[in-house]
Amino acid sequence: MGECGVPPSQRGQPATFRDGAATDRRFVKHVFDNVHGSITLDPLSLKFMDTEQFQRLRDLKQLGLTCMVYPGAVHTRFEHSLGVYWLAGEAVRCLQTYQGSEIDIDCYDAQTVKLAGLLHDIGHGPFSHMFEHEFLPQVLPGSKWSHEQMSVQLVDYMVDQNHIDIDSDRLRKVKDMIIASSKFAVKKSSEEKHFLYDIVANGRNGIDVDKFDYIGRDCRACGLGCNFQFQRLLEGMRVMDDEICYPAKEYLNIHKLFATRADLHRTVYTHAKVKAIELMVVDALVKADDYLKISLYPFDPAQFWKLDDTILKTIEFADSKKLKESRNIIQRIRRRDLYQFCNEYAVPKDKLEHFKDVTPQDIVCSQKANGVQLKEEDIAVSNVKIDLTRGKHNPLESISFFKDYHCVKKFSITEDRISHLLPATCQDRIVRVYAKKPELVEAVSEAFENFQLKIYGVKTQVHETPEAKKQRR
Repeated sequence: MGECGVPPSQRGQPATFRDGAATDRRFVKHVFDNVHGSITLDPLSLKFMDTEQFQRLRDLKQLGLTCMVYPGAVHTRFEHSLGVYWLAGEAVRCLQTYQGSEIDIDCYDAQTVKLAGLLHDIGHGPFSHMFEHEFLPQVLPGSKWSHEQMSVQLVDYMVDQNHIDIDSDRLRKVKDMIIASSKFAVKKSSEEKHFLYDIVANGRNGIDVDKFDYIGRDCRACGLGCNFQFQRLLEGMRVMDDEICYPAKEYLNIHKLFATRADLHRTVYTHAKVKAIELMVVDALVKADDYLKISLYPFDPAQFWKLDDTILKTIEFADSKKLKESRNIIQRIRRRDLYQFCNEYAVPKDKLEHFKDVTPQDIVCSQKANGVQLKEEDIAVSNVKIDLTRGKHNPLESISFFKDYHCVKKFSITEDRISHLLPATCQDRIVRVYAKKPELVEAVSEAFENFQLKIYGVKTQVHETPEAKKQRR
């Protein structure tokens, strides 16, 4: 790679028309973001941004149905993608400033990483992760579909459909960076700069600019405090042995990153009411699938990009009798006639390793013979998993640190050397049960308690289901 990382075929061309070279300011755009301030978009990124496929992200709420509980959570994947684009550029800028010549990072690398940040969520389905993790498994049992894979397919589709001029090597790297933290990550050759693939989606230790943006943006939108400071990590990080490492003194700040993410999962993403609404939307989509064929969209990029959060409006205002059941569920959501939360329990620590998801059938099989006879379709169960990105393991153990900037050795911080105030357990499993009809709350709650006694010998829920809930009709 020659001048400023420009491919040989582009050398000698005017700067405006060369990927990776100094950019003529007449051909850039400035967008003001309410989290990061002014963001400058380069010409190549604008070619992707000014497409129908990218503009679709304006109709995908970042937090899906969370806005039904947190009214301010109406931000979209469009602005999140701009934020990740900007942060990816900031990360590369910091590495260039302090180690540019040492690690051979250039403008071509910078633009490639930024483009990966811009496009990393282009393949996301409607309603945040609910489409991928809740809806598709019901209509396509065993499906291995992922939004990362769809992002890669959509990037190729966008290039072809919009005739975007981008060299094949850069395109390959962008796609590999998008899937770098997924199970589809591609093994890279020894000639690659591996650390560049840890900036947008970090499969090595989970510290990436995607989290930096959505944690700050989601906290702001939901009115929650965020005491994690990503700026310190960007300024302090350093590449050692082709890996991004961090000052040892920042280990508590890094732990705050993972702890804040876990708090968001507990209080926002998996809020009991949010999950109730998600369960209802899943039921509505499943019932509508035979007619609308929603489950076919994820396997064709040409169709998938047309699918967004407006699918609820499509169902709600359709005249077809085949969508009546789905319409009724959506109307219940509008009227706040939600599935009734009965109770929840946290899986005991000593049972976490062998835990299996609880199903409506488990609850039905635990009901008493006398009284109301419950059916599986009367019950909804939400199995919530919250961790610090590494399951039962402490994420700090997978991160490389250095003592100071004179030091040439990296090391990990083991559990016995960190603050004893930090939690000893790094994951939580919560089982929540809902009655689909208010008059069944008492029966479902009783069956749920019987299930706990049968499995654990004790009621593991914190308190009884309130009597007022049981008496609702």
